[in-house]
Amino acid sequence: MRKMQKAWFYNEYGSLDVLQFGDFPVPKPGPGQILVKVRAAALNPMDIKRRKGLFRNNDSDFPAVPGCDMCGVVEEVGEGVSKFKKGDEVYSDIQYFTSEKPKDCGTLAQYTVVEEDLAAHKPKNLSFEEAASLPLALLTAQQAFDEVNFQKGWSVFIVGGAGGVGSLAIQLAKHVYGASRIVSTCSTGKVEFVKSLGADLAVDYTKQSYDQVDEKFDFVLDTIGESMKSYVVGKELEAPIIDIAALYDHHPSAKYLFFVPSASNLERLREYIESGKLRAVIDPKSPYAFSEVLEAFKHQESGRARGKIVISPIE
Repeated sequence: MRKMQKAWFYNEYGSLDVLQFGDFPVPKPGPGQILVKVRAAALNPMDIKRRKGLFRNNDSDFPAVPGCDMCGVVEEVGEGVSKFKKGDEVYSDIQYFTSEKPKDCGTLAQYTVVEEDLAAHKPKNLSFEEAASLPLALLTAQQAFDEVNFQKGWSVFIVGGAGGVGSLAIQLAKHVYGASRIVSTCSTGKVEFVKSLGADLAVDYTKQSYDQVDEKFDFVLDTIGESMKSYVVGKELEAPIIDIAALYDHHPSAKYLFFVPSASNLERLREYIESGKLRAVIDPKSPYAFSEVLEAFKHQESGRARGKIVISPIE
C-alpha cells in the first residue's frame, strides 16, 4: 500500500473552486531523482495557467498537485544520485513545461520528487521561505538577460518591477549584468520599493503611458504581457524585447521566453545570493499557512502581490 500525504490538488481544469485538500500518494524517487520533504513552497502565474488548462495538450494526468517552487530537506535519494544525501537542504523549480510533461505531484504537498540536476543546495544565508521564493522567477529573469546576450553598459526597461520576476530582474541588471541604467514600471504605492531594489527611475503606470517615456532602451523585459504597447520604449528595431507573459499575443518584435529550470544556473548565482547582492523579495502578506492556499491564490490572481507569495510551513 502506498504511503499517503496531505496535498492540494484538482481533478479538472477550472477556477480556484476546483482546488481541494486531501490525501495524495507520496511519490517514489526514480533513478536520478530525490524525494524532498517540503518546508516551503511559492506560487507562480504558471500554476494558475496550468490549472486553467493552458497546458492540457501536454499535461500530467489527474489528480494534479500545483506548484513549481520549493525548498526542503532530502528524505530519500533514487538510484544513481550522487549530488545529494538524506538531510541535505535543497531548493528547486521542479517542473518542466516545454520538453516534458509536468509532474502530477507539484510542490503544494508535504513531499515531492525532483531530478537531481534541477535541485541546488539551499544558500546558507536564506531561510526556507526565502529560498523557495527564488527558483522560477530568478531563473526566468536570468534566462531573459542571457537570451538577448545582454552586454555590460546596456540600458534596460523592465515592465512590472514590483512582481516576482521584475523585482529580481532589477537586481540582476544592477549586480550581475552591469546595466548602465534601469527603469521600471510599477503602481504609485510601489515606486519607492522598486527604486530600493536598484531601479534608477520608477515609472508610475497609473500616471504615465509607455509613449510618454522620453528615453529609449537597449533591452525591454516585459513581465506582464504588454509588449504590444511597451515595445515603443525600445531603441528602434534593433532593441531586443522579451515578453514572458504573452504566449500568443505579444508584439511581432518581441520574443516569448520558454523558461527551462536549471540547477546549474542557480549555482551560478549562488555567490550573489550569499553575498546579499541578490535578495529574495517576499510579499508582505506571506507566508501563508498550508491551510490558506486558497487565500494565497486569490492574492496571486489579484495582481497586487509585491514579490513572491510563499506557503509555509507545509504541515
